[in-house]
This record gives sequence, structure tokens and C-alpha cells, in this order.
Amino acid sequence: MEGIAARVDEWLRTNYDEVIGWRRHIHTHPELSHMEYATTDFIEARLRERGLSPVRFPGTGLMVDLGPDTPNRLAFRADIDALPVTEVTGLPFSSDVPGVAHACGHDIHTTISLGVACALADNQDLLTHGIRIIFQPCEEVMDGGAPEVIAWGGLDGVGSIYALHVEPKLSVGKIGVRTGAITSAADVIKINVSGPGGHTSRPHLTADVVYALGKLVTDLPGLLSRRIDPRTGTVLVFGSINAGYAANAIPENGSITGTVRTASISTWRSIDVLLEELIAQVLAPTGCSHELTYQRGVPPVLNDDVATALLADAARTVDPQSVVQAPQSSGGEDFSWYLEHVPGSMARLGCGSGSGRVYDLHQGDIIFDERSIEVGIRLFASIAEQFGSSPARIGQADGFLS
Repeated sequence: MEGIAARVDEWLRTNYDEVIGWRRHIHTHPELSHMEYATTDFIEARLRERGLSPVRFPGTGLMVDLGPDTPNRLAFRADIDALPVTEVTGLPFSSDVPGVAHACGHDIHTTISLGVACALADNQDLLTHGIRIIFQPCEEVMDGGAPEVIAWGGLDGVGSIYALHVEPKLSVGKIGVRTGAITSAADVIKINVSGPGGHTSRPHLTADVVYALGKLVTDLPGLLSRRIDPRTGTVLVFGSINAGYAANAIPENGSITGTVRTASISTWRSIDVLLEELIAQVLAPTGCSHELTYQRGVPPVLNDDVATALLADAARTVDPQSVVQAPQSSGGEDFSWYLEHVPGSMARLGCGSGSGRVYDLHQGDIIFDERSIEVGIRLFASIAEQFGSSPARIGQADGFLS
């Protein structure tokens, strides 16, 4: 009997030009986080044309179920928002929205999941298990749209979830996999420092806020590296420092802001307490007081071992030479919130042409090789086929679900 992957492959050969057209439409009309109304409308229209019944989330984004209503559904997630970046690629389908562009490849992610949904809609007779495809809004903002999707029931009945993220450093056809942390937590901190203020000729009669800020900037990252296991990939980097207006006046207030990144979930859950302790110790000799504002972003994406093994096996059915080891990234990704609830895995999808310049994400000149869309659709189809033939659903095997 012909399997899901073979049927989707046939569907893709017939509908490839239409799928590429979807991608170019989405790319030309990017929308920022929480504003993806036209994108949501476009996705919904394509799904309804295939006889599906998508469910819209409040505001933007949607999800759609396919196949029988079985427990422990398989889910795929695509993020649909764009970035506040000006596109300068010169492509004929470049963004027509000033200052907004799909510079992170979410148009690729969306097209892959939309293609899989439509292909499976035309072949639902092969589905022996339920599949849910989530088109998630606002991934690019703190702390992402995933928590809202979860609150709206996006994971209800889901046993395992998968996602892709384009990687321009990998050539088309390569699929990067990794068990454990594949991204990092990404948090923002702001430290306000205050003192009485005074004249720069008499620093001994006041508390020198600028000196205290300098101590924090230079000492805090080093102290943190001596209190946290370096294998966790924890790093504190400051991006701004602000204090004072006059050369001869010690200001009363100043602030520094930065980011904290870590690949360790346990470190992520406790690092704010440690930072508070270290800040107080650094500032104690200066006489300055402080206030720490710690804004949590997203936890690291922790790929499940079993789910990642299934993903790797599925990738090898697409191309036996496709699988490579993905490096652990210091970037953040809100797919991590789903993995706090159910097992799953995120892969890196090669989207580089393999020749010429290697682009970087979040840049206005980045060009994604559209051949990666075909690879992504085939990978998701293979995952669906392997998940359906597994004697035990991943959510049950790993103890996430009863």
C-alpha cells in the first residue's frame, strides 16, 4: 500500500508551482507580530479550499486538524510573523511593506506547513492518526506567542510536536538535528543604580554611580562565569549603559541593560536570584543602591531524545545523506514552551544555495533558497508516516501523557 510520504511526494510534484506562489505571496506581504491578519486570512482560505475547517485563534493565527480524532495527535508548528527589517534583496517578490520583511524565514516555515496540510487534506484516507498543524502568531516578540496558543487549547490532545527553522549556513538538502538543547533561553535584564549625586571634584563625599555601573559591566559577567557551570553555555552581555549629562557632575541615577542566555533549563529557572546576589556584592563597596528588573523570555528548546530519533530517521528517508549534527544556538525560540508540555523536536532546515555568499538571519539582504520548501514538506510527511506506524506514540513512551 502506498504510504503518506509517497502520496505527498506525488502531490508536491503536481502542486509545486502553486506552493512556491504561496511563499512568494506571504513574502511580499509580511506582517509584524500580533498584526498577522492578512497572513491568517490567506492561510485559512487555502485550507478551506481543500475542504478543511481551520480554527482561528483570538486575534491572529490558527490551527487545523486532519485525520481521525485519535488521542496523542501529532502536531507541526509554523510561525507566521515577520520582522521590523527593511528588505534590500531586490527580488521581484520583495516585501512591499516598508520596514517589514520575512528576514527570519517564517514565510518558508508557513509555506511548508501549509503545503503539508493541503497535501494531507487530499490524502486523508491514509491517515490512521490525528494530525494538528499550528500556524502560530508573534514568535519574534518576548515571550513569544506559544504560551497564548497553549492557553487557547493548541496542545489539547497533542502527544508530540515538531518544527523546523531555516538555517542559511546549511545547504539545501541538509537537515540539522540535535538532542537536548538546540537553542538557548534569552532573557533581558535592566539594572538601575542610584546614589546621592555630587561634584566630580569630591567623589569621596558621594556614591559614584558611573563608577558603580562600570564595575557591574566589567565584573558581573566574570563573576557569573565562576558561579555557573561553563558547560551550560550561560553568557551575560550588556548592550547599553546610560548615566549623566555633564562632565563635572556625578549623576544620581544610571542604568545598564543586557541579555542573559543559557542552554540549561535549571540555570534559567534560578539565575535571577544569583544575579541579585552578585549585583549586591559588586556594589557594596561603592555605596550605591540598585534595582534589578529581570524579564524572562523563553526557555531553551530541549529536543526529546525519542522524538529527535524519529525526526532523524524521517530525514534519512528523504535523503540518506541529509542528516547533520546541529550546533547549539545561543538564540531564543518560543517553540520551547510547547516542549514544556509535550515531547517533540525542532530541526534546522538547510536553506543556503551551497555556493556564493552565506547569509545570516535577521538581515535585510538575506535570500532563502526556495528548494528548501520541498525538503521541508517531504520531511514533515515522512514524520507523519513514521509516527503513524510507531507501535507506541511518543507522548506515551516518554511518560508525558497517561
